[in-house]
Amino acid sequence: QVQLVESGGGLVQTGGSLRLSCAASRSIFNIDYMGWYRQAPGLQRELVATITSDENTNYADFVKGRFTISRDNAKNTVYLQMNSLKPEDTAVYYCYVNKPAWGPNLAFHWGQGTQVTVSS
Repeated sequence: QVQLVESGGGLVQTGGSLRLSCAASRSIFNIDYMGWYRQAPGLQRELVATITSDENTNYADFVKGRFTISRDNAKNTVYLQMNSLKPEDTAVYYCYVNKPAWGPNLAFHWGQGTQVTVSS
């Protein structure tokens, strides 16, 4: 259905910023949900932010006020602007899409992940 490629991760100091990008292999204008999860070593994957097809957004409490999710349908790309980064934001960040109309086994897709490391 779709392939996702993340980019923009890297090493940054506490208080710094990064912008992650997630490029999709197909048009995203009618994909219901897109967003980002993250997974730190030894921990479960957790939801960071979601944006719907009509651009409603939702954020985990631990990133509210610091991260901003957006989508550019013309570029088939979703972004995550991360400001005021903290060491606890260190994780692999995964882009995802969810389109229920594709069916229960095909609705959800992940990217390969991009590493974000915040030094103290």
